[in-house]
Amino acid sequence: MMGNWSAMVKGWVNLFLKPNCPLCDRPGKPLLCPGCDRQLQRQKFSVKQRLLQETPPVLIWGRYGGVMKRAIAVMKYQNCPELAQPLGYALAETWLQSPLAKAQGLTVVPIPMYPDKQRKRGFNQAELLAKSFCELTGYPLEPRGLERVRDTEALNQLSPAQRQQTLANSMTVGARLRRNKPKQGVILLDDIYTTGATCQEAITTLSKEGISVYGIAAIATTQPVDQPIKS
Repeated sequence: MMGNWSAMVKGWVNLFLKPNCPLCDRPGKPLLCPGCDRQLQRQKFSVKQRLLQETPPVLIWGRYGGVMKRAIAVMKYQNCPELAQPLGYALAETWLQSPLAKAQGLTVVPIPMYPDKQRKRGFNQAELLAKSFCELTGYPLEPRGLERVRDTEALNQLSPAQRQQTLANSMTVGARLRRNKPKQGVILLDDIYTTGATCQEAITTLSKEGISVYGIAAIATTQPVDQPIKS
């Protein structure tokens, strides 16, 4: 509760006081300074790089490195949820420019956090990104479409098999999404796409309720993108 209140107060302060850039402390316009914004744009993928060779298709805004890596870290670990708005908008613009945007009747579902972790942070960054993404794309958002029912250890040091085992049965489908299943499926949305293990567990969980995943969207990836899907 305290984390949520802190994030809310900070959001109102930032709205009226127009603080400096959260990445370098120089004046921001309206959030990031021109220098950090230019550096962030350098991480953006070309049109041909944005779709990874995965099933379902995975759309990524850019590379997880440089200022992008710092922006995500500041958002998540330095209580700067307002960064989710420009990042979510950027991801939405990329989606709308892709072949994936032709689909209708989709619902956006963010990758969930375990409740205790979310309370400590004060927000789920994937949910905030998804909110901005939906504001621009017009898709409906189901913030509790998936829920974490089991905490999991950090995945970054685990092998793909260990990640899969660790994540098994860690999620469930939210009650409202079970009652109102989207006819054309859902878009899973996360901040960083690494091995895809978390999204695959989400897909498995949703499929048990007869809900298909049309595509995955993330603001950044650690994966190489030298072999994009042909659109």
